[in-house]
Amino acid sequence: MKFFKSVLVLAFTGIFLIGCQPKYGKSEIEIIFTPDTLNVGYTYWWPESGPFIGNCGEELSLVFTGIVKKIDATTDEAGPLYTSQNGIVEIDKIFKIKEIGQNTYANQKFFTSDCFNESGLKIGDRVLVVCYDYENDYSIPGGKSILKVASLDDPLITSIRKYIDADENPLDLKNDTGLWATYSLGRSLERIIACTNETEKANVVSETEGNE
Repeated sequence: MKFFKSVLVLAFTGIFLIGCQPKYGKSEIEIIFTPDTLNVGYTYWWPESGPFIGNCGEELSLVFTGIVKKIDATTDEAGPLYTSQNGIVEIDKIFKIKEIGQNTYANQKFFTSDCFNESGLKIGDRVLVVCYDYENDYSIPGGKSILKVASLDDPLITSIRKYIDADENPLDLKNDTGLWATYSLGRSLERIIACTNETEKANVVSETEGNE
C-alpha cells in the first residue's frame, strides 16, 4: 500500500512540475549548431530598428540570443555612409527562423555584422538580436535590434517569445508596453497595437456589411 501511495505522490508531483514549466510554441526551436558564421548586412538607412518597426509591424526574420564574443575598433570602410564597427555574437538560442530561400539560416553558431557602433555593448554581454530580411537575405537595422539582456529568463525574452508564438500579433503584448518602454520601444509597440486594433475593427465592419 505504501508503495502505491509513493507512486501516486511521484506521479502528481511530476504532473505539477510539468504544469509549472513555461509553455512555448513556435519559439521553441532546437538547433544543432555548425561552427560556421552568419554574416548579416547592416541596413543603416532604415529609419527604425528594434522588433516593432513600420506602421503595423514588419515580420521578424531571425530572432536569437547569444553572448558578445568580439567587438572590433570602428573603421571608415563604409565611407561617409555610417561608422562601421564589426562584432561577433555566439548564438545559443534561436526563437524565429524565416525561410528566405538559399540564404535561410543554416544553424550557424556565430553571427557577425558591422552595426555595433554606439551599441554600448562589451564582450561577455548577453544580447537579444532581431533581424529582418531585405532583398532575399537577412538584414539588421542596428540600434535597438541588439538589446542587452540579463539572462535567458529575462522578461524581454519572455515577451518576444510570446509575440512570436502569437504569430507576431502585438495585441498579445498590450500589457508589456511598460517593459519595452525601458528600452525606448514602448511607443513603437503602442503604434503597431493601435494599427492592429484598427485593422481588426475594419475587418469586423467589412464582414458585417458583407452579411447584410
